[in-house]
Amino acid sequence: AALDGFQIDVQLNIMSFLSPQDLCHLGSTSCYWRAAVQDPLLWRYFLLRDLPFWTSVDWKSLPDVEVFSKAFSDVSDNTLYDYMAVYKKSCPQSRRSLKSSRPRYGAVTSFLQSLVTQAEPRFAMFGPGLEELDDSLVQKMMTCPEILLVAGLPQRQIHGIGSGVSFQFNNNQKFNILTLYSTTSVERRRARAEQAVAVNKMFYQENSIVGNQQAVHYSVIAQVKKVCEVVNGFIYVANAEAHKKHDRQEELARILAMIDPALGPPNRPLLVLSCVSHVGVKRIPCVYMAHQLQLNLLRQPWMVQDAVAATLAGLLNGIEWLLEEANCKNAQ
Repeated sequence: AALDGFQIDVQLNIMSFLSPQDLCHLGSTSCYWRAAVQDPLLWRYFLLRDLPFWTSVDWKSLPDVEVFSKAFSDVSDNTLYDYMAVYKKSCPQSRRSLKSSRPRYGAVTSFLQSLVTQAEPRFAMFGPGLEELDDSLVQKMMTCPEILLVAGLPQRQIHGIGSGVSFQFNNNQKFNILTLYSTTSVERRRARAEQAVAVNKMFYQENSIVGNQQAVHYSVIAQVKKVCEVVNGFIYVANAEAHKKHDRQEELARILAMIDPALGPPNRPLLVLSCVSHVGVKRIPCVYMAHQLQLNLLRQPWMVQDAVAATLAGLLNGIEWLLEEANCKNAQ
């Protein structure tokens, strides 16, 4: 009742200090506050404030770039965004709560899976974050059984490209990762010592003319093509360190070459690990990473997950999503 006596701008200022969860609780107290807490200016403030700190975003929850790039004064009354709905859809906590509220059929699924012998899902992992970071993500994955258990070393190798390693997720499901490097380890070490960029031998470039501009198009070499034809999904390790230079347009062209529908089912999931070397490094927020890579142009399920190479923070969240998507596609 005391708040009712304040002017609306004072009420909005007070509400801006609340958390979005507390604001929703306030809205459940009366009809007046139910309307007041839905003020678009207030939720736009929350959206712009919080989205740089979100650790994941996916193909269903990525907010349109216009939502947070256009000045509020430029938006007419007839085209106001429902910023509250955008926030709830995009916020990782909301996505997790919606997921946990769904009915679980774990026991039935486990029993049915025990009746059917299934091959380990296989994922191709590639990207500049495998080679440019000071800490090696792959090496950490191989040496941290308390986080990710190595279930099997490769029985065969893809010459000059990489090898497959089996892991066990949460002491239950096994999966295989084929790590694809841009070139050989000797050439990568030499380039790193000379502070140069190693030539990426996974792709070859094909230029085309679109309108009046030259468009960059990549295709994968024969060995990588064989990998793309057999995997159930992809893991792209992006360099998310803010102080590094990035050519996201070229990165997108290479991602498109890997997920080319001509090489396999078009709905295979793509996990983007937005990776930094260690916790103290300033990172590019995952929402910005998704827009920089123009992932909204992709037609298959994708997710961007913040990760740290030195600690593997965020990795299991991404792997869990990838396994769920791959299992869903197999069930279909």
